[in-house]
Amino acid sequence: MELLLASAIGILVAGGVFLLLRARTYPVVLGLTLLSYAVNLFIFVMGRLTPHAPPIIDAQSGVYADPLPQALVLTAIVIGFGMTAFVLALAVRARHELGTDHVDGAGDGKE
Repeated sequence: MELLLASAIGILVAGGVFLLLRARTYPVVLGLTLLSYAVNLFIFVMGRLTPHAPPIIDAQSGVYADPLPQALVLTAIVIGFGMTAFVLALAVRARHELGTDHVDGAGDGKE
């Protein structure tokens, strides 16, 4: 299970970095989104996976899941969604103003 999660995090980070290095704005937005997914998964895994354990400390059951990583991931999902919406709006506005979706605004000469 650990190998599967580590591989998933690695693939998300590699795909995110690959897309961040593109010269177009929309792949950059997708790269940021993939990186945020990778960070969310990493934070969630750092809280130790405890199947069938409640995130409440109960005196009767000695097993519980750490609620802090769950709260951090939930907050990060909301912040990531807001960031993605803002960056997409910024990319659409830049495309409208500049007429190209290159990150430097220069274009590639094919248009």
